[in-house]
Amino acid sequence: MSEVRLVEPVVRICAVITSFADARAWAFKRLETHWGPITDRSAEIPFEAGGFYLDSMGPNLTKTLVAFEPFEDPGELSEWKVQSNAWEAEYASQSTNMVARPVNLDAGYLSQAKLVLATIKDRDHRIYLRDGIFAEVTLNYVGKKWIHHRWSYPSYRTNEVSDFAMKNRARLREHLLATGQIRTGEPKRE
Repeated sequence: MSEVRLVEPVVRICAVITSFADARAWAFKRLETHWGPITDRSAEIPFEAGGFYLDSMGPNLTKTLVAFEPFEDPGELSEWKVQSNAWEAEYASQSTNMVARPVNLDAGYLSQAKLVLATIKDRDHRIYLRDGIFAEVTLNYVGKKWIHHRWSYPSYRTNEVSDFAMKNRARLREHLLATGQIRTGEPKRE
């Protein structure tokens, strides 16, 4: 009979997508206040989605990935997305920016093997979690490098994202080894 094994904690991340400096600053502050200290921040990466967000968010979007302390349980991903969606709505209701959605907060996590994002959009490669939230494995760690998939947004195929993921994977691995929370081999049989 199979036994439930240790689930390693993960690095909680969030992609902040916007073209407005005030929205970006607000998002960083909101995220840090509620999710803990930001331990890493990527450069602003041009965000392209084939025009999908143009009507609701406007042009010239950039994405900044942020990572948080402490390490978290990946089973909470749907809760993080529900919360980040509420923050998006809150900011939109008070913003003077002339778009319906001035900031997009994409909650996710980074494990030793993958970068996972939460979304409300169902597709063939996404798994339903709960509360209208789906999960997508956007990148995998294979052969000591991060690889993307056919569905990965162009901005996730960049060196900046790979560097961000590599740095945070190393931080996570160090933590797992230091605390003995690393999942190894098969479970012991008694």
